[in-house]
Amino acid sequence: MNFRNSGNPGSGRGQGNGGGRGRNNGGSCGTGGFCVCAKCGEKVPHQQGVKCTSVKCPKCGHVMVREELLKK
Repeated sequence: MNFRNSGNPGSGRGQGNGGGRGRNNGGSCGTGGFCVCAKCGEKVPHQQGVKCTSVKCPKCGHVMVREELLKK
């Protein structure tokens, strides 16, 4: 069946090659763990519901990242 120019919006199948689930297969890293400064290595406990990237390093002020992401 040809969906082009059918006049019905949303009836197409899309053109992209996407379909991926993003970083960490679309899941979260779970509870616990640490946020680590990518610049100086300072570690702070991860707080549930707060993204590490929204936390500034208490030592140098740089953005923190989740510990599991640095180990890859």
